[in-house]
Amino acid sequence: MNNIFLIIKREYLSRVKKKSFLIMTILGPILFSGLFVVPIWLATRDGDEKVIQVLDESGLFGEEFVSSDNMTYVYIDEDLEAAKSALNNNEVFGLLYIPEMSIEKPEGIRFFSTQNPGFGLQSDLERVIKSKIENIKLINSGLNQEFLDNLWASVHVQTVNLSETGEESESSTGGATVVGYIGAFLIYFFIFLYGAQIMRGVIEEKTNRIIEVIIASVRPFHLMMGKIIGVGGVGLSQFLLWVLLSSAIVTGITTFVGGDMSPEQVEAMQQANQIAATPQQTEAQAVIEKSMGAIGQINLPLVISCFVFYFLAGYLFYGALFAAIGSAVDSDADSQQFMFPVTIPLIFSVAVLSAVINDPHGNLAFWLSLVPFTSPVIMMMRIPFDVPIWQIGLSMVMMIGGFIFTTWLASRIYRVGIFMHGTKVNYKTLAKWFMMKS
Repeated sequence: MNNIFLIIKREYLSRVKKKSFLIMTILGPILFSGLFVVPIWLATRDGDEKVIQVLDESGLFGEEFVSSDNMTYVYIDEDLEAAKSALNNNEVFGLLYIPEMSIEKPEGIRFFSTQNPGFGLQSDLERVIKSKIENIKLINSGLNQEFLDNLWASVHVQTVNLSETGEESESSTGGATVVGYIGAFLIYFFIFLYGAQIMRGVIEEKTNRIIEVIIASVRPFHLMMGKIIGVGGVGLSQFLLWVLLSSAIVTGITTFVGGDMSPEQVEAMQQANQIAATPQQTEAQAVIEKSMGAIGQINLPLVISCFVFYFLAGYLFYGALFAAIGSAVDSDADSQQFMFPVTIPLIFSVAVLSAVINDPHGNLAFWLSLVPFTSPVIMMMRIPFDVPIWQIGLSMVMMIGGFIFTTWLASRIYRVGIFMHGTKVNYKTLAKWFMMKS
């Protein structure tokens, strides 16, 4: 045990002292926080003011294009060629040309500009024109928009969990899906990231012949276990630092940015979003807000504790296999033939997540959450859906058993592979090493 502890200490300290670890520990939260902060910042900043000329020969859109803080529409009445020529001589951003046309076949509408307009501007112009043409058609058919809005039916089935004692508690499929997806993808990501680090670390030490010096003092099994646990400690430390730093950055920046917005700006933004949204979009937004609010109803302590277990157990399970692969090859290129079958179960787990969400308590989800190759990802997807405790316990027991088995399997290959150089290794060779007596 003392040798294992020394190897763990060596692996941990040598990796956390690297510049790459420090750089990624700092850059990770910044990049992750940017995913939340940048959209808020873009929503609060004022864009460049643009002037759009509207040449409407149809006469249908006289008051449809309304100017805003950063967009000014100017109606003009002149020849098209003259208006196009004037674009280069003034500060107008673009010219919207609407020819005489039939509302049954609206064609020939063009937007001239010296610069390529953005997708948002094009969508706004199309939305205004489409809305006006639809209103004209409704009026001609004897209907109106209010009548159509009344036809829109909004139905939402509230999900309620019923305990054995009859106690009711609100649940949310949307909130459980969000939490499950985040946990499943984080485990998938970290197993690949740090499992590959173990494999490359073994290959590097084997290539430099450092491992032959170390193996003179410790047993191969102790060396492998120390390396796996040491790299796992680095991964867990980096993950916790990312969570803490990301939370601090997001909280600080959103408070700073949100503090600069006046109540009038917030109200104006909300009104603008409500006006732009269709009834279907408004309903979808309400469902999303309700789902996000229902995340608080999920048993988060159970989710977090299970995440830590499956994070460590899944990493140890696959880390032993990655270490065995690293011991059997002399370069990263040689490892690809063995990496593929090992990573197939992980990729398969992510591929079937949509099927698990559709029926989180079905046979497919149940059996995949028990198999150690797929349970770290699949069970994390299921836990927010109130999986029975006995299923979680059985999955954990099988996960521990799987980790012990893969460690035993990998150690028998590792003890021979680390001494082999220049050998052409295939699956027959691995089987031979596995059956070889000590």
